[in-house]
Amino acid sequence: MKNKVIESINEIREVFRDNQKILAGGFGLSGSPLTIIDQIMELDIKNLHLVSNNLGDDGFGLHKLFTQGKVQKVIGSYFTMNNEAVMAWSEGTLDIELIPQGTLAEAIRCGGAGIGGFYTKTAVGTELAIGKEEREIDGERYIFEKAIKGDIAIIRAKTADLLGNLTYHRTARNFNPIMATAADIVIVEVDEIVEIGELDPETIITPHVYVDYIIQTKYTKVGESYVKS
Repeated sequence: MKNKVIESINEIREVFRDNQKILAGGFGLSGSPLTIIDQIMELDIKNLHLVSNNLGDDGFGLHKLFTQGKVQKVIGSYFTMNNEAVMAWSEGTLDIELIPQGTLAEAIRCGGAGIGGFYTKTAVGTELAIGKEEREIDGERYIFEKAIKGDIAIIRAKTADLLGNLTYHRTARNFNPIMATAADIVIVEVDEIVEIGELDPETIITPHVYVDYIIQTKYTKVGESYVKS
């Protein structure tokens, strides 16, 4: 059995390279792999393409990678909470592809399911539909959205066993399970690691076959804040 537990991204630094597409779980900071992001900051990589609902929060999460200059493009739904990112986009130094939140989730799900894309009515007739294929189905207009896949997914879960079976904590689940299916390499940050057999099979959301590496989180949630130990 492969030992999937690692202490640091430095142990697998060879899996990271310039120009990669990285799927990052989280909704705001909830379910965001903060420890993994901190460790990626130490790597000498650049021109990353990030897929995430948002670009972290001021001083936390993906915002750190952005301010460090490692990010070339972001694909997601909600960037207005990050004024620096919006300013960088307006200045042409950051490429932002805005996708409605439900469309983003379905595009990632399709990527994991081996589906090339799907038609949706969302965003028809708006600027978000410019350049996308449009067709009429049963008298209604639809646009085609391509599936999204990544080179690496960095996700957050509540518990992992040593095989890599995962459970999640309530809404911190968000995009994490679908991202685990849609990338070549999956690295998960967890609150606790347990022995094989300790997890109730009915509670497992992500099966171990999707998970390559497990890291213990360095963060604890105190009230509404995340504190690094």
